[in-house]
Amino acid sequence: MLGSGQWGQEETRELIFIRGELERDFTAAKHNKTLWEIVSARMKDRGYTRTPDQCKSKWKNLLNRYKGKETSDPENGCQFPFFEELDAVFTERAKTMQRRLLEPEAGSSSTQAKKKVKRTTTERSSDEFSEGEDEDESEEEKPARGTSHKRKKSDSTVVDKSPRPNSGTRTGLQEMLREFFDQQLRMEMQWREMMEKRAQERQLFEQEWQQWMEKLERERLMVEKAWREREEEMRRREESRAERRDSLLTTLLNKLINDNN
Repeated sequence: MLGSGQWGQEETRELIFIRGELERDFTAAKHNKTLWEIVSARMKDRGYTRTPDQCKSKWKNLLNRYKGKETSDPENGCQFPFFEELDAVFTERAKTMQRRLLEPEAGSSSTQAKKKVKRTTTERSSDEFSEGEDEDESEEEKPARGTSHKRKKSDSTVVDKSPRPNSGTRTGLQEMLREFFDQQLRMEMQWREMMEKRAQERQLFEQEWQQWMEKLERERLMVEKAWREREEEMRRREESRAERRDSLLTTLLNKLINDNN
């Protein structure tokens, strides 16, 4: 399937599903160019050829539409067909962020932990649609977004006052990345094994096909030889009958001549 033109609904749902599978990796990674390449590769495995930039642009468009639907009147008649899929992704993201923030605060009081979760969740909800995906934006786009960056900086001041994640959180992120790369390595090894197996099966099939064609050729030669032998035998019999007939006619003629004399 070509990677140009409009996105179909099934293709868009596949993109949302794949992006949701990699949500933890997108949240943990600072640079997500490689992750978008993985999204493009998985889309290709499902029969949709899309470049990483196309997937990224489509995802931003979906986020904008989702945000507009979320902040608008639900009874205004607007229908966003992918609202439930995106809502499930961001609901799972919020739960994951709460779990991560509650783990370092296990030794502190529950009131402080709840306050930190509330502050961080508020900041995350206002910034969840950017996701740090504009790391490669042009210089022309940066001044236009200066006001938004100042607002985010002022909002993040409240979070900076809270205790930073301890080494256990960083270790957890490192374990997640290590697990992710190990999974990619296993997938690559499985893909290579599958390709080698297919090559062996194709070679075996070609050998069997060649043997079968050789067998058919031998049978054809045998049938042709038998047919030629039968034709030769029939020709010899015909010649023998013709010789006997000529000999008989000659004998009769000679006899009649002798009788007349």
